[in-house]
Amino acid sequence: MSREPPPGEEEAPGGGGGGRAGEGGCYLALCARPVHFEKANPVNCVFFDEANKQVFAVRSGGATGVVVKGLEDRNPISFRMEDKGEVKCIKFSLGNKILAVQRTLKSVDFLNFIPDSPQLEYTQECKTKNANILGFCWTSSTEIVFITDQGIEFYQVLPEKRSLKLLKNQSINVNWYMYCPESSVILLSTTVLGNVLQPFYFKSGTMSKLSKFEIELPAAPKSSKLSLSERDIAMATIYGQLYVLYLRHHSRTSNSTGAEVVLYQLPREGSCKKTHILKLNRTGKFALNVVDNLVVVHHQDTETSVIFDIKLKGEFDGSTTIHQFVLPPRSIQPYQIPVAGPASVTSQSPVPCKLYSSSWIVFQPDIIISASEGYLWSLQVKLEPVVNLLLDKGKLMDFLLQRKECKMVILSVCSQMLSEPERGSLSVIATVFDKLNHEYKKYLEAEQSYTMVVEAGLSRSNPLLKRPVRTQAVIDQSDMYTHVLSVFTEKKEAPHKFTIAVLMEYIRSLNQFQIAVQHYLYELVIKTLVQHNLFYMLHQFLQYHVLSDSKPLACLLLSLESIYPPAHQLSLDMLKRLSTANDEIVEVLLSKHQVLAALRFIRGIGGHDSISARKFLDAAKQAEDDMLFYTIFRFFEQRNQRLRGNPSFTPGEHCEEHVTFFKQVFGEQALMKPTTF
Repeated sequence: MSREPPPGEEEAPGGGGGGRAGEGGCYLALCARPVHFEKANPVNCVFFDEANKQVFAVRSGGATGVVVKGLEDRNPISFRMEDKGEVKCIKFSLGNKILAVQRTLKSVDFLNFIPDSPQLEYTQECKTKNANILGFCWTSSTEIVFITDQGIEFYQVLPEKRSLKLLKNQSINVNWYMYCPESSVILLSTTVLGNVLQPFYFKSGTMSKLSKFEIELPAAPKSSKLSLSERDIAMATIYGQLYVLYLRHHSRTSNSTGAEVVLYQLPREGSCKKTHILKLNRTGKFALNVVDNLVVVHHQDTETSVIFDIKLKGEFDGSTTIHQFVLPPRSIQPYQIPVAGPASVTSQSPVPCKLYSSSWIVFQPDIIISASEGYLWSLQVKLEPVVNLLLDKGKLMDFLLQRKECKMVILSVCSQMLSEPERGSLSVIATVFDKLNHEYKKYLEAEQSYTMVVEAGLSRSNPLLKRPVRTQAVIDQSDMYTHVLSVFTEKKEAPHKFTIAVLMEYIRSLNQFQIAVQHYLYELVIKTLVQHNLFYMLHQFLQYHVLSDSKPLACLLLSLESIYPPAHQLSLDMLKRLSTANDEIVEVLLSKHQVLAALRFIRGIGGHDSISARKFLDAAKQAEDDMLFYTIFRFFEQRNQRLRGNPSFTPGEHCEEHVTFFKQVFGEQALMKPTTF
């Protein structure tokens, strides 16, 4: 089906490690919406294009139809082409505008799929005499590379002229090749043993030769024949860096049992370095994928897979980091294949898919194809089962924070560790909070740096400058408040001392990373203290400025005056420290519906004779509390009586609607009568 073999066609002695794991805790799954294509048979040949992630089903050399399907594009492309012999390789250019088909070892045929363009094939033979074409790769919508056994040829396709222009070629003996579309790098295996690898990088019409490097073979080969097979090599981008992954079946150290995956980091400039070794601790048949920056190793004999995360701490031996798998081996989640046919027939039960089948073919980074069943899947990592398999909360956070879809799982872990039966110790909780706030601070700093550059007008001179991307690993205070802390305090399951300790631990962590604490977190602390009558602790927190001053906090304190009288003075002191103008304090209180608190405050500073009655009556009416409205209305009637000798409001005060409302609710007889002396 392709250059790449089914998982581990390679043989290795021994049968290694453990029986098949059940579905429980499966952290890998095949995607729910696979691409379904006509399965391979003597008439139908199946090809995969790793750049466009498309499957080609070619019937009778194309004469009876070619159907192209991809994971991204749900509308298949169907066409026919003349049967000019067995198809060896078939791929669309990026954008599906030009089709390239290899039928012989010497040439590649092209067909334009451009509207109003004639459907005529044109051919390009390889330039090197006596060379055989091993395959080809599209590097853009109009650029293509032929890989021959004697080198590579880089062409520009001119569809309107129906011809190709040679841009660059390079002579080199080639055993096999590999292409990584994400990084536009082609890797060539050279020399007799095949273990010297020569990478080339392609970008907008240019071809750059990168530093070649040698793969260390397990032992000195006994004969001078090809010792490094392409099925033991993969190329993938992990955490933004390009790596060559080498599946070494026998470790170089004699005391080590089992195979290992060796990672070579391949930079654009400089030499390739061996940086990581992934210990498999078993032998047998393997295949590799890379999903969400995790290296996934499938083991066919035990029908299980393991994952490695090179960002997690490993053993450093001075030059390379040695990693064990993050989680115990598990099978991919069982998958049901729906039964095809008319609706009346499809009531039959779906058929279980044979996982780890010998007909599976694995492509980078995350593709699994079953040619015999006619399915193409992308492999996915499920994070929920990881939570129960990785019990060290610190390590679990390190792992989750690197995953794309991590936010809701992390928030769920935080909720779990605050609740029975999984309640964690304060030191564990502190570790988790610190890891979250470390990521949060990194994002805030990047955002701040970006804003400064933009405001300084330097962004025009640096077109590569991009606004920092807010990933799901950025869990801010509102996330924690909404999904974790407010829910935790409302449940009232935990002892109140533990509840307050957790809230203060989160605030401590924010302060440690110099992140300004939002007032609603302080409010949550105060409300929790008040609920448990811990006024002495509240007083201490305010006295020693454990809770930072803010206007919303001052308003909250004012509202507590009825249950804790010193709160009134604590609040006023806070507002004065904030240099808040008196009328602004009143506005803040009214906006928070603290009407009585606002009135008490204004009386406390002797300003109640000049305040607007209407403003206070508006606020009291909005509160929808009749007794509050009565109290405020009566206060202003008494003020009017004291200042003018009559309780009635003057037309200039614009309180007519409030007088009408008062009469409706309490009756006209409730209005205050003028008092004469």
